[in-house]
Amino acid sequence: MEPQTTDTASPGQGGMVIKIKTPIAINSSSPPPKAWQYIKESVRPSGLAELQLILLTFSTGIQDAVSFHDFHCFASNQTGNTVFLILAIALPEMNGEMFVTVNIATALGIFLAAAWLTGQIGHIVGPRRRIYLVLCNLIQTLLVFVTAALQYREGIQLEGAYTLVSIGLLAFASGSQVVQSRSLRMTEITTAMATAAWVDLVIDPNLLTLKNRPRNRRVAFLAALILGTLVGAYIFKTLGSPAALVISGAGKLLVTVMYFFNSAEEEEKSDGGESV
Repeated sequence: MEPQTTDTASPGQGGMVIKIKTPIAINSSSPPPKAWQYIKESVRPSGLAELQLILLTFSTGIQDAVSFHDFHCFASNQTGNTVFLILAIALPEMNGEMFVTVNIATALGIFLAAAWLTGQIGHIVGPRRRIYLVLCNLIQTLLVFVTAALQYREGIQLEGAYTLVSIGLLAFASGSQVVQSRSLRMTEITTAMATAAWVDLVIDPNLLTLKNRPRNRRVAFLAALILGTLVGAYIFKTLGSPAALVISGAGKLLVTVMYFFNSAEEEEKSDGGESV
């Protein structure tokens, strides 16, 4: 395509008018597609986000009900793992009876590594970016499904290479998941650890107030964790560990899809009215 020009009149010698063609700069850049803009938006903390974190908590309850029975450690509850690890150091003769030291260390270490990695990447790309939340949840879901497949193929093993791989996959998924509650500014719903929620609930000065959003979040979180654990125990007893993990992964997959429907945060504007 030939460049566009404009005619400019310029007086020449003898009164002649000379027309000079001046090229016009054309901005060839086009605005990004709406779909790309949409997935790059930051998700707004909202009632839907609360529901998503509650669903993740329910899935966590199912997951820990399985991991504690199968591996004698928690995939998500690192308070319990920390206590068990200290006991393992102080009472090494109890290894294999009450706990398996290498399993506990693996779960705790990989959980922290996943939380660190997810959090640091979130600082770079934006912790509430829709695309980041979707990708994080999708990866977590795949890790749980892979663990379910390993459990189905290899069976239940208290120790061994497959056991450590399974623990590592579940712990990584859990560590990444817990970071989301903080990125969504809903620390009342940690999706895993219940101790702080219990304490904050009972010391809340507005505990009996009719309208109390933080209290309601804590109650919903604790109820979801308890219900998920009960459901996980029932599924484990009737159908086995792989089935329980598949259902846990399905819950995480549902949340992954739901992130496409969260409302976005409004862009802040400068004094001149331009978005920043």
